[in-house]
Parts: sequence; structure tokens; C-alpha cells
Amino acid sequence: MAGIATIKLSFSPSIRSSSASFSFNPSFNGLKHSVALPRRTRFSKIYALSSNDIKVGTSIEVDGAPWKVLEFLHVKPGKGAAFVRTKMRNYVTGNTVEKTFRAGVTIPEANVSKETKQFTYKDGTMYVFMDNKLQLRNDFTHFQTTYEEFRLSEKDVGDKTKWLKEGMDCNLQFWNGKAIDLELPLIVKLTVIDTEPGIKGDSAQGSTKPATVDTGAIVNVPLFINIGDDIMIDTRTGQYNTRA
Repeated sequence: MAGIATIKLSFSPSIRSSSASFSFNPSFNGLKHSVALPRRTRFSKIYALSSNDIKVGTSIEVDGAPWKVLEFLHVKPGKGAAFVRTKMRNYVTGNTVEKTFRAGVTIPEANVSKETKQFTYKDGTMYVFMDNKLQLRNDFTHFQTTYEEFRLSEKDVGDKTKWLKEGMDCNLQFWNGKAIDLELPLIVKLTVIDTEPGIKGDSAQGSTKPATVDTGAIVNVPLFINIGDDIMIDTRTGQYNTRA
């Protein structure tokens, strides 16, 4: 499915509704249309930081793997050298460990980034995401869409498959240019495909029934929900939020 689509930019003084021309000034002062500038490479320079600079959310590379700092504590004992006690989560495996660093030791910063991609289809055990947004080419003369694909395995996606639907925009997480994880939208809209008939006007507080949505997941919904209803689901809890 790889390919390149381009839209040529003309250097005209105005936007014309009958064409794909955009007003464009190479100095960028005359840019009349919001565009995506050429994307920086994902293989950006790796920086080193001191253990004294560690904070919650810092991404570091330890033993060849990327970790996110969840908790930290700078300790200066009465005797002995100062150190930093941390709790970290591995970006790739999800494992959480506690690790101690000597104060002032140099630690490489992990090259972790996020980009929005669209889930397009499942290919066997792989989930395929696509970059389908228009980007301004490096020579600033054309927009282009590369339709570049990124793949995550079933293991990478895990339980998030319950809420993942074709056409959904997600944040893919990259480490050294490789997709390693994804973040779903906090709230997703799914369609009920199976549930007991709803009872009109029944809004008894706390009363629910199981319903199967179009991703195959089962959620508890209010009694008035029917087959075909679109509902909003909180992906953090897997709970019904409201009817769409």
C-alpha cells in the first residue's frame, strides 16, 4: 500500500477555490494556509543527562532499553555518596522496576517520541497504521502523502485491541525510529452489535446489562441502550461514558 500523492503549490497571491493552489511566500510571512512542514527525522541526536537531572516523566536508556521515570528521590545519606532512587517503566515490555543511580552519573536520554497515525487494517497478527496526513515537501513546492506504514504486533497492542477500530487515529510511540507502543484516544465511539432489547424510559440508577460492541469487547451499558446505538467508552477504564 506504499505510494506517494502530491499536490503542487503555485506561488499565487491568493487561494482559489477552484484549484489546489495556495498563497505562499518562501519567507513564511505570507503563508495563508496551515500546513505541515517537512518532518524531522526520527533518528535525532541522543543526548546524555546527569542522574541529578532525573524527573518524573524523564525518558532514559538503561541496558539498551528505553525507560520512563515514574518516581524519583534524591538521597544524601550522612555517610557515603549521594544517590538517586527511581521507579521506572520499560516502554517496550511495560515492566516496572526500581533502580538506584549514583549522584552525578551520566545516563543517555532515550530517543522516544510520539506521532499520530491512523489504524488502517490488521494483517495476520500485525496491526497496520498509516501516515496519511499531508506534509510539505522539503523543497516547499508540493504537499505529499507518503502513506508510510507502521506495524505493531498483537503483543505490542495487548488489551488495547478491545477498543481499536479501523480508521481510528492513535498516538504511536517510537524509539530510535521503531514503533513500540500506542496510545488510544481517551474516549472512543463504538457501536453496539448485540445486547438485550432496551426498555424505553428505563433509567434506573445503577442498572446495567452487558453489550457487545463492534470491536468484540463486552461492556456494561444502561438498560435503555439498543443494538445499533453508538456509545462512548473510556479506554482507561473500559466503562460506558454516554450515548453518542
